[in-house]
Amino acid sequence: MLLTNKHAKNDPATCRHPQLSRNCHVHRAGGRRYSVNVTDPARRDRLRELLDAVVDADNTDVGDMARSSFASEFHFSREVRRLTGESPAALRRRIMLERAAWRLRRGESVSAVATDEGWSSAEVFSRAFSRAFGLPPSRASDIGFRLPAPNGLHFHPPGSLWLDSDGDTKEPDISQLMVAHDVADTAYLINQAAQLSKEQWTEEISPGQVILDWDGPEPSVGAVLGAIVWTKEVWLATIEGRDFPSREATEPSSTPAQQLATHHDELGKRWAAMVSEYRAEGRLGDTVIDALCDPPESFQLYGIVAHVLTYSAHRRGLARMMLARHGVRTALGDPLNWMRGN
Repeated sequence: MLLTNKHAKNDPATCRHPQLSRNCHVHRAGGRRYSVNVTDPARRDRLRELLDAVVDADNTDVGDMARSSFASEFHFSREVRRLTGESPAALRRRIMLERAAWRLRRGESVSAVATDEGWSSAEVFSRAFSRAFGLPPSRASDIGFRLPAPNGLHFHPPGSLWLDSDGDTKEPDISQLMVAHDVADTAYLINQAAQLSKEQWTEEISPGQVILDWDGPEPSVGAVLGAIVWTKEVWLATIEGRDFPSREATEPSSTPAQQLATHHDELGKRWAAMVSEYRAEGRLGDTVIDALCDPPESFQLYGIVAHVLTYSAHRRGLARMMLARHGVRTALGDPLNWMRGN
């Protein structure tokens, strides 16, 4: 959510992450996700649309806000109040006062801030500021810029909104997110690769490409995607105490994309469950002595997970470029976009 005033309009070019959406500057503390990518009309988040309308500088009153969100004034006001606990006017006024306080703390003049924020005069702005903060604008440096809010929604510098978590949400687990995304994105890429012919699947379009010496060359799409699956299989064998697995199930010469997808589906579930179980038990710091290595080596579980995720991400990037050379288009693979779709 990019806040605007009459002198700083919404411009996708100003977005630090333009590939996400024009409203990329919405931040939320805590684990609850409420927004989706608004560049996809079928998946628009209604709260996001309402907030856009509330803070848009072109919307001078509730009627304008309602029209820009394709609702009547009655329904718009009711929706905003239901979702935020504030009326549209009160919400807009508080957010703009918070931004004004932040600007004053940075040394901007009262008259300039009052004009930019749409107040009819510096005197009217000063009275509103004093009522809200208990101090005149001249003493803005003595206070924080946040005002009490029933919804945790606040101005966030320099031109964003920040939505606090409600305090009851469990702390997000980044490792769980990354593991789930890795498994899902790998499955997606294997599915996209199923469009290739048998010849394209094994074609050595990157001859001599080696990611890790002990894994050997990975010159084809099938070899790169197979290595992602193979890596998880080897480490699972180490952790679960199984025999060293055969590589045949991930070799592109013997395993087409459809078959690799089935194999990965089973392995991905086991891999994610393993990480989840050890994390829940507080045992990711355990050390395994890998007798499959020659000579045997010791590895901590959280290091193994980091290793797998690092090289999987690298290979997924390579697979995307190699698929593009075969004319197969793929999504970016960004966890942020994946979260919005899930």
